Amino acid sequence: MKRTHHNGELRLSHVNQEVTLVGWVSKRRNLGALVFIDLRDRSGIVQLTFDESMAEKVKEVRNEYILQATGIVVARKDANPKLKTGEIEVKVTDVTIVNSAETTPMLIADETDALEDTRLKYRYLDLRRECIQKNLILRHQVTMIVRNFLSDLGFIEVETPILCKSTPEGARDYLVPSRISKGKFYALPQSPQLYKQLLMVGGMEKYFQIARCFRDEDLRADRQPEFTQIDIEMSFIEEEDIWNLVESLMKEIFRKVKGVELASFDRIPYVECMSRFGSDKPDLRFGMELHNVSSVFEHTTFGVFEQVLNNRGIVNAMVVNNGAEKFSRKELDKLQEFVKIYGAKALAYLKYSGGEWSGSIAKVVSEEEKAALVKELALSDHDLLFFIADKKQIAQTALGALRSKLGKDLGLIDETSYRFLWVTNFPMFEYVEEENRYVAAHHPFTSPNLEDVDKLMTDQENCYSRAYDLVLNGYELLSGSIRIHDQELQEKVFEAIGMSMEEAHEKFGFFIDAFRYGTPPHGGVGIGLERLIMILAGTDNIRDVVAFPKTASASDLMSEAPNVVDEKQLQELHICTFE
Repeated sequence: MKRTHHNGELRLSHVNQEVTLVGWVSKRRNLGALVFIDLRDRSGIVQLTFDESMAEKVKEVRNEYILQATGIVVARKDANPKLKTGEIEVKVTDVTIVNSAETTPMLIADETDALEDTRLKYRYLDLRRECIQKNLILRHQVTMIVRNFLSDLGFIEVETPILCKSTPEGARDYLVPSRISKGKFYALPQSPQLYKQLLMVGGMEKYFQIARCFRDEDLRADRQPEFTQIDIEMSFIEEEDIWNLVESLMKEIFRKVKGVELASFDRIPYVECMSRFGSDKPDLRFGMELHNVSSVFEHTTFGVFEQVLNNRGIVNAMVVNNGAEKFSRKELDKLQEFVKIYGAKALAYLKYSGGEWSGSIAKVVSEEEKAALVKELALSDHDLLFFIADKKQIAQTALGALRSKLGKDLGLIDETSYRFLWVTNFPMFEYVEEENRYVAAHHPFTSPNLEDVDKLMTDQENCYSRAYDLVLNGYELLSGSIRIHDQELQEKVFEAIGMSMEEAHEKFGFFIDAFRYGTPPHGGVGIGLERLIMILAGTDNIRDVVAFPKTASASDLMSEAPNVVDEKQLQELHICTFE
């Protein structure tokens, strides 16, 4: 089909040229003897004008019809500054209706009237909206930047298998039954973790992949059951090499896509991060840090605080500057309920105004304790203090969640800025109260800090790893670690997480065997591509940057997947269904 130009590229420089355009009808307007049609393709919209002699040919045309139009570019008398092509229009001399269209079930515009379920059911129509197309183009641009950047540094792109062995990696696997091997299953990869490490054993030294990953887990606004990560692995390196590489890559992406020169990335160890922000993925675009004020209440007579401290808990505080008058009693009660979501029993507060104190615990906190709070927290007039007294993890996490909420609610966040943070030295283990034991906090191939190897069996609470995350504006953008390359150390880690070598060989036999033949020191990262694009695109919904996303229940409303299959197919796969 003939086309001389794309619609969105026409400008005053094209005036008096004959052009042939194609696209969808975005809008039609009748003004007596004249008909105006906005014609849309991926590049944008241009206005077509049809005089009385041509109007008859488009009298049946409605929105989303596809037209091929030939005409002369002319300057518009009344320019439209909202359109890139707003200074010109095309006076049509010939038109062909390429295809008709029924009335669409949704308005195809950036500001659509459709609910998300409707948009996902008719995703092929939703994709015609400029905002969605821009997001997918942005995704393409970023992946091309990544490929070129890493290729220029000597990295090799290698595809790893989609049909794999099921191995315990933290989330639930999607399983694929084998027709040939009765009763056996493949698993879709949660990540290429084992394969990329085997590529290092294989001597590739520098690997990357735009890798598809699958995890059968509960969904949320920034998570999909199938997703893409920028997967990177390197041999003969230390943490600093990986951090510098990723920082350079991010600076390249943001420079080319957003025109932003990023500052150096912050680095904070996990323990400090939790202490200051109550989160291992804090948003650094605003302050309002947490403070452990347990020492202030060391000799308190307030029973609640006293009991918590006697049980080895902490009293955590957070200052909302000039916030004493910003919350009604009803709003404070709602915040009380909010922190309970995170396990906190209560949220206490004090207001400090004109040297006077008020609030839920004003009468039970001593004058000495109040004076100590003013000094330690550098309080100013009209400040509001929130307190959570509980087990350390609960006090930090609940107050950290409140910090994030208030940062948004109070408009403290600079939405135009980007703050990156490396969170380092993650715990090697995490305590599971239901099981009354410590379990691996990461996959079992993460290396402990070398100075903590002796703690693997004797002091798991204080054993830290060479794992790290990169956080951007409160989102975990990547996770990674230096891997174990020493077979003896790997066996110690298996033992520390309660996995016998027999069990380890059953689950990871091919992987463990490979380590007997000379494994280089290596490490890497997996960068969440969708989360990165989501932030770059300025949306908080990951479905906006995926071409054909799933709902929160992991369903594809458009294709109606998952769905039933023929009984014959189940028989071929040796599968019985149970009612």
